[in-house]
Amino acid sequence: MHTIFETIKKYRVIPVIAIDHVSAALPLADALLEGGLPLAEITFRTPAAAEVIRTLVEKRPELCVGAGTVLTPTNIHDAIHAGSKFGVAPGLNAETIDLTESMEWAFIPGVCTPSEIESALAMNFTVLKFFPAGAMGGIPMLKAISAPYSHTGVQFIPTGGVSESNLADYLAVPTVLACGGTWIASKTDIAEGNWEQIKQRCQRVAEIVTLTNK
Repeated sequence: MHTIFETIKKYRVIPVIAIDHVSAALPLADALLEGGLPLAEITFRTPAAAEVIRTLVEKRPELCVGAGTVLTPTNIHDAIHAGSKFGVAPGLNAETIDLTESMEWAFIPGVCTPSEIESALAMNFTVLKFFPAGAMGGIPMLKAISAPYSHTGVQFIPTGGVSESNLADYLAVPTVLACGGTWIASKTDIAEGNWEQIKQRCQRVAEIVTLTNK
């Protein structure tokens, strides 16, 4: 699990992707890899998710593939059996957390309140998704909500409302491990085969991360 978090920390942005057709999986992976962003969170918002994850894991092993929108035990089972390296949930669900506790699988639950952060910490989770980041107040809210817990080592992955224009500001927050990026490979771009645009967005993300890390 530590290796997964180290990989996420290295690249600092996770493309969050909803993909409808398995046939688009490999062109998408190649765009991400050529753009210098070898991470993908494939969300269980489409029926194709598990098969997309399996295809990416088998055919593009250099890509670190996770599962997103993990809501149920079935999602967990499908994600793990498809070969995903990590899972991300939008909320803090006791049933899914209980199931993942006995597994060697990096799981990142979602929070947006102090009570949820404390509950997650009590369950020994120190990497948390902050969602929906923009709707909850963005960077000022994230700074305020994380301040009382910074000494615990907790780190956040804000998602929802993060964009190329505000990415550097999010990454500059000390408690931010990485950001989730839904703008990098939208469903429309995937459906239209806009692989070059996706590649270029990845390249711009890499440039922002390099500047922010200096």
